[in-house]
Amino acid sequence: MNSNPSNPPSAPSTSGMVTDLHGKLDYLTYLQLPQLLSCQKPLSSPEHHDELLFIIQHQTTELWFKLMVHELKASLHHISQDHLDPAFKVLARVKHIQTQLMSQWSVLATLTPSEYVQFRHVLGPASGIQSFQNRQIEYLMGRKDRRMLAVFKHHPDIYAQVEACLNTPSVYDQFLRYLSRRGLPIPAEVISRDITEPHTPDPRITAALKIVYENPSKYWDAYELAEKLVDIDEAHALWRYRHVKVVERVIGFKRGTGGTAGVQYLRQMVDDRNFPELWDVRTQIDEPGRA
Repeated sequence: MNSNPSNPPSAPSTSGMVTDLHGKLDYLTYLQLPQLLSCQKPLSSPEHHDELLFIIQHQTTELWFKLMVHELKASLHHISQDHLDPAFKVLARVKHIQTQLMSQWSVLATLTPSEYVQFRHVLGPASGIQSFQNRQIEYLMGRKDRRMLAVFKHHPDIYAQVEACLNTPSVYDQFLRYLSRRGLPIPAEVISRDITEPHTPDPRITAALKIVYENPSKYWDAYELAEKLVDIDEAHALWRYRHVKVVERVIGFKRGTGGTAGVQYLRQMVDDRNFPELWDVRTQIDEPGRA
């Protein structure tokens, strides 16, 4: 240990560091950084200082969305095959992605109304409501709404990707099917329902979940999966709430660039529950000895 402040520690050794990268794969090439870092193209003229923040905020969000779609699709596969251990790992990762997405809002919140109004006009009708990856996430988590496909009609390939998620069982659908395979009393009409429509809360599902929560040792996998789903549903709601507050902070109650009512539109979704019976069952669980 060097105790002499006038004699600073030596620099870390670079022995063995590869410096001749001619003809070799390097960091820049593997991550395609020239292409990635050339994707930020502010449209304001003269260029407003804060437009770069706005673009990077949304581009990084879309990168996290890409990973989240990837992981949610993997969880659907694992649950459908009754492979719950890898599903637990994947859903835990989704929760961490959601944490990253929520923390990003604090960066955008540094954009003041006076700054944003200087370049907001260049967006035209472009809006986050047109995020096809966010729509895929919504569909995969069960918030099915066929009307939202309309904004993707001008991109047939994107439309097909989003429609495929609409036609895919949600993570909650797969969870309920798993419970049914475990012998829990999930109504047959719930299992065979039209998965392109939103899930309708059913007290019989709550009753089945009550069995799981009151017998965790017997239904440990189902119990653990239920809590993983609550994790991501709660994180999704918190992300939405943070979104609302940042939008209100930056534009107040102006209409959204995509034509929605802005904050009022976003507020309608804050209290939505993707997995409603997983929340309802908490009220129903009996205390030991007080059935």
